[in-house]
Amino acid sequence: MKFARFVSAIVTCVLAGAAGGCAPHNDASSHRLSIVATTGILADFARNVGGEYVDVHQLIPNGADPHSWELSLRGIRDIAYADIAVTNYLMLEDHSVIRALDANLPKDALSLSLAEESAKFGGTLIPLVEDRSLDTPWLGMRVYGDGSQIGAKRSSQVELSVTGIEGPGHASAYITTSFGSPEIAFASRDGVDSGNHWETDTSILPVGAHQHMSWVFTQPGIYTLHLRARLRVTPDAEPIELPASHVTFAVGVDSEEVARERGLFLLRRGHSDITVDLKSRALTLMVDREKDGGVPEGAPLLEAPETGNGLPSPLASLDLKRVLIDVPSRTLREIPKGRGWEFIGSGDGQAYVLPQAVLGKHVHGDIDPHAWHDIHNAQAYVRVIENALSTRDPEHSAQYAANASAYIAKLDEVDHEFAQAIAKINPLDRKLVTTHDAYAYLARAYDFEIAGYLSAQDGSEASIADRKRVAQTLKNMKITAVFLEPQKRSRHPVIAQVAEESGVQVCGLYGDTLDGEAPTYIEMMRANAHSLSQCLGKDHS
Repeated sequence: MKFARFVSAIVTCVLAGAAGGCAPHNDASSHRLSIVATTGILADFARNVGGEYVDVHQLIPNGADPHSWELSLRGIRDIAYADIAVTNYLMLEDHSVIRALDANLPKDALSLSLAEESAKFGGTLIPLVEDRSLDTPWLGMRVYGDGSQIGAKRSSQVELSVTGIEGPGHASAYITTSFGSPEIAFASRDGVDSGNHWETDTSILPVGAHQHMSWVFTQPGIYTLHLRARLRVTPDAEPIELPASHVTFAVGVDSEEVARERGLFLLRRGHSDITVDLKSRALTLMVDREKDGGVPEGAPLLEAPETGNGLPSPLASLDLKRVLIDVPSRTLREIPKGRGWEFIGSGDGQAYVLPQAVLGKHVHGDIDPHAWHDIHNAQAYVRVIENALSTRDPEHSAQYAANASAYIAKLDEVDHEFAQAIAKINPLDRKLVTTHDAYAYLARAYDFEIAGYLSAQDGSEASIADRKRVAQTLKNMKITAVFLEPQKRSRHPVIAQVAEESGVQVCGLYGDTLDGEAPTYIEMMRANAHSLSQCLGKDHS
């Protein structure tokens, strides 16, 4: 498990200490603050505010995906000697990074969650809205509630395990990472070891999170997955066990008949999650409500989830054991070829797949974490950092304030440049089609519409059917450009190839990470403005 690797790294660091392997960054005469920042964007903010009085250590390298990056020994050493830790949080960073920070940061250090704290300085957050309009169920996993009533905190984790599988074939579930490789949640082909299921067939989630994944079944028929869950408040605490449950799938058969025979509610479409409910301490199925605020007729409703703000919850909680999830015959597709996919079966075969529907590993909460794409939120991030530096180092507070104000003035200029650039785009053409749910703040700030998302088959080779589906999607959207993060274009060759074959431009749009072409936040925003203007503006070809 990931955290075990961190513990091992820490032990290595301690043993290396005698030889100076984990010495502090600065010598005794240095008075600069040591800051660790997760991403290059956040590190850039910290450098602009701290100036000559800080040393900034970036934990996730440029070009890497913060949703799935795991820290190195050097990163853990940097944390151990930090005065301030800067994270975006809202589950942008992989949970293993957050756990390592919380476990190794000195007790007197300041820990900043910029997205959440930005509200104190004028930042605004928006819900994460996901709508793939799939004609099959879009199924994930979720942890509902923060578990605070039983001692949980942001570094706590929930383990959801498959302890047994009944069915005519093999079943599995996996996440496709941003590099296109699978991260297995469970797989029955190698057997389900009930004595060791916490390690081999387990998904690990932060409290309050949910994740998207693909579900695969190799033969038609009825499958029952037996599930258990437990909460680990801290790595060394006794885990809190939750009652076991199960969920049933109808794969490639007449699901309506199966539902009638077994007295189950048939779930045929929509976004839903197998959920560890920390409030009720039960395993449930949480589904997105209908657009009119209702729930599917006849659904086995449990007590409605709470929102904490007096508004109706966008979720409905169903009795997991009384639901039948439909996996229709039209989900039959080729098994991905190549190394790493053997857990499904032979690459020459087929399987029934409920798709992940998004590219890359997405473990997140209900709030969109990509707030920096609105420059006004970036300015609020800067003020959060300035406040923390002045708190930790009051002697230089005036300089931090001056640095922050000067940088915010530059951001005002970039905001004006951005507005001027996109003024060349007809409002009717301001439609974004991307492969990543990262641009809602940009759309809100600069009057764009998120027109859709593209995904392609997992694995090294896409099927002819998958290429046709992407081509048809592009045709139906009637758009002139698809936007891919520059660092990820090579990882999505099918989308790039089919788009170009369809006469649709493939354009760059930075999301979570910087690179050599855009090594700072300001250069990233200017590059995005230029790309949008060139690809969607009046003069685009």
